[in-house]
Amino acid sequence: MRTTLDFSPLFRTGIGFDRLFDVLESASRIQPMDNWPPYDIIRVGEDAYRIVMAVAGYDRDELTLTDRPNLLVVAGAKREAEPAPDSVYLHKGIAGRTFERRFELADHVKVAGASLDKGLLTIELQREIPEALKPRRIEIRSEAAGTTKAPAQIEAPKAA
Repeated sequence: MRTTLDFSPLFRTGIGFDRLFDVLESASRIQPMDNWPPYDIIRVGEDAYRIVMAVAGYDRDELTLTDRPNLLVVAGAKREAEPAPDSVYLHKGIAGRTFERRFELADHVKVAGASLDKGLLTIELQREIPEALKPRRIEIRSEAAGTTKAPAQIEAPKAA
């Protein structure tokens, strides 16, 4: 028995968390467990990640990477190769089916590049936080003891 979570009470008091609620809702939906093609997700630095996907037999033009806001979609569609007229498959165990794998990306995570080598598709991801959102240090001034500041003048002195 699977119960679905109701996030509607949180919408009444949580402001600006729409993206988080969307991710939680999509994760709670029943999705088929498809383990193909196999992949690894590796953290290679504080703000750098790598996805390595085993796509043996696929060529560059048979793979598509789509970078949407907060979503990376990797799809593959194999072109059917015609076997020679005098050959018959006795066993066909190499997968060549169409696939689509989706990766939810956090805010400010962008695809930095991708490469295909020896059947491994490597996708480099980088978190790039805008300067305005980075933490900044606030300088604390100290007032010298015993010195008083002159009060700020609000009105100009009256001319005589």
